[in-house]
Amino acid sequence: MRLFVFGVGYSSQAFIERVKDRFDWIGGTTRSAEKAERLNSEGIVPFLFDGQEPTEAIAAALRTATHVLISIGPDETGDRVLHHHSDDIAAGHPQWIGYLSTVGVYGNHDGGWVDEDTPCKPVSKRSVQRVAAENAWLNFSETYGLPVQIFRLSGIYGPGRNVFENFKKGKARRLIKPGQVFNRIHVDDIAGALEAAMQQPKTRIYNVTDDEPAPPQDVVTYAAKLLGVAPPAEVPFETADLTPMARSFYGENKRVSNARVKAELNYNFKFSNYKNALSSIIGKFDN
Repeated sequence: MRLFVFGVGYSSQAFIERVKDRFDWIGGTTRSAEKAERLNSEGIVPFLFDGQEPTEAIAAALRTATHVLISIGPDETGDRVLHHHSDDIAAGHPQWIGYLSTVGVYGNHDGGWVDEDTPCKPVSKRSVQRVAAENAWLNFSETYGLPVQIFRLSGIYGPGRNVFENFKKGKARRLIKPGQVFNRIHVDDIAGALEAAMQQPKTRIYNVTDDEPAPPQDVVTYAAKLLGVAPPAEVPFETADLTPMARSFYGENKRVSNARVKAELNYNFKFSNYKNALSSIIGKFDN
């Protein structure tokens, strides 16, 4: 089997690491020549791709790929993979296509629960683009009769990308917005859920998220407890110094259900909440 990954990054590389023994060949794209060298040293055949134009090397690889994962976000022009290489993917007739999306497509639900059947009402520009990209991939699936699985991911964290790193850099903050909750997902569970879904290659949407949506300040407080330090002072959301993108995240308040992944894929989350995940990470954290 042959796996091609558009956008080898934090989440997709965890998936590659988990399933690499299943494949005879793995290739993936990056925008950086330096990163391409690193991928090559790790046994991943690198392809440079900035989303601006197709390349014949990628086209040729896709024509023989049995599995394709897309981990590149859309832009104003739409989904860049479909725009440049949809015919090549279709020509390869892969057994499985996975697309990494975001729970941001649901928009704001004032803290209420959402699942995969909840209508999307995106708020931010990037989430509007994601909905359009999801629909484009579903249309691709219908047009070519190929299985496309869409994975809506919540806030991603794991080794090297977590609240402990913020403490280490002196950037940990407890932002307070009453009633605000977020779901999260450990990168290992992204890889695990994708592996499970790959065994059932049918067109489907899955929320890949933990069991316990929680206020963001609770996560910081718990991390401080594990580190044995005082939590940072509370900062009201209204007066916090945030980038427009960071502030926009707080405009989407919801609780996301992962029941479909558990029921249909029989996947048991290794890190079902932030507490057991952070407790695991701290054991490897060098302070």
